[in-house]
Amino acid sequence: MTEIAVRRALISVSDKTGLTPFAVSLVDNGVTIVSSGGTATHLEDAGIAVTRVEEVTGAPEMLGGRVKTLHPRIHGGILADLGKDDHRQDLIELGIETFQLVVSNLYPFEDTIATGADNPTAIENIDIGGPTLIRAAAKNYEWVAVVVSPDRYDDVIEAINTGGTTAGLRAELAREAFFRTAQYDAAIVNWLHSRDGQGKLVLPLEIKASLRYGENPHQPAALYAAPDTNGWWSRTDQVQGKEMSFNNYADADAAWRLVSDLPDTSVAILKHMNACGVAHADTMSGAFTTAWNCDPISAFGGVVACNGELDGSTARAISEFFVEIVVAASISDEARAIMAQKKNLRVLIAPPPSDFDLDIRTVDDGFLVQVRDSVTAGTEVWETKTREPTDRERTDLELAWIVAAHTKSNAIVLVKDGAAIGVGAGDQSRVGAAERALDRAGDRVKGAVCASDAFFPFRDGPDALAAAGVTAIIEPGGSMRDDEVIESAIEHDVALVFTRERHFRH
Repeated sequence: MTEIAVRRALISVSDKTGLTPFAVSLVDNGVTIVSSGGTATHLEDAGIAVTRVEEVTGAPEMLGGRVKTLHPRIHGGILADLGKDDHRQDLIELGIETFQLVVSNLYPFEDTIATGADNPTAIENIDIGGPTLIRAAAKNYEWVAVVVSPDRYDDVIEAINTGGTTAGLRAELAREAFFRTAQYDAAIVNWLHSRDGQGKLVLPLEIKASLRYGENPHQPAALYAAPDTNGWWSRTDQVQGKEMSFNNYADADAAWRLVSDLPDTSVAILKHMNACGVAHADTMSGAFTTAWNCDPISAFGGVVACNGELDGSTARAISEFFVEIVVAASISDEARAIMAQKKNLRVLIAPPPSDFDLDIRTVDDGFLVQVRDSVTAGTEVWETKTREPTDRERTDLELAWIVAAHTKSNAIVLVKDGAAIGVGAGDQSRVGAAERALDRAGDRVKGAVCASDAFFPFRDGPDALAAAGVTAIIEPGGSMRDDEVIESAIEHDVALVFTRERHFRH
């Protein structure tokens, strides 16, 4: 069976967007509408003829509307496989008419819990009849079309106008329907279990972008997210440039998250998700130039993130170098024209990162899930273990601490005068990370400050930093040899600050 003419439709919706014109079109095509509750009232108020569900079932709504459509005369008309003689016989004997279309969307449970509603309100917004109708119609998609979103009304009317719903359309609608009920149930499961902090986690994901390949050309890849994602990338305007790749998304996200944690008029330059230049300045162009000078070799082909407007002078400065992506909060007309001269350069105008707080990674046939790390320069809980940092040192320590938290472990970040001058990232030893950061900083290290994402296990790291000219160090503390580290700082007159908060990043 391919094309099925629609003679009878069941409509029960919470979201009434576009419902009236849709129903008018159905009636114009000779379709009988069966409906209940608020949906029926809405249609009747619009002057549309409706058969009430209770007229079909012979049973009134009960339990404050919790039970309306849960009845054999409704579900028999939806679930009947008309290719089976015994199903047809049952319909005849019981006097049940079939439906060829079911239109249902669900109580707004997700929106309700997003407002912080209390438990009774949330429970009342768990739909029962709606998912049952949807699943029944989707199961029987060979005979019934199911619509779960107003976005599909025009497609259905177009099909009805041309003779009926096709097998392809019904199958497509069924897939959407089962995904919607899975998504809805996932929201309920996650809400119930989040209240006691344990148990189950369900993530209904759909493809948002097909990618040419993954980290390497032999790896298939795609970008998935929840249908209602609020991720910054989903709300971003790509002004120009090639399509985003797997690595582009990963690097851009790391860069945008880092720069979004920094003071206004800051620039972060990342390569392979690690900072190779960060600076704060009075102008965006000044911040970019200073950030680029941190490690120009590593910055080549990297991602530049600006947490303010990309203006003309900054665009000109960036255009002198090869970079893959520029992410900014806004862009001037002058900058847009300058960037347009580099057609392959991806320019993204992005909103702030969302508050989604899950960090999920894979292990073999499993997932590691944690609350995403967050970092602030929360200086009120810092403990000074030696002399007090000067005002300049403290400002630089705050910047260094944020950059270190966004850098792969083991991480050492050197900052001087509002700019990173050396970053040691992803090293297997902390002293090795310090050596790499010092090597990148060179002679600029005199008077710089240092941040370490985790404690120094020995005093060799602080000794090397102090010998090179570092005047202040910030780290979590907590080592068995903290006393030795403090002793080193005192010997070298280094301001040593413990944050009591580690920021490993694997």
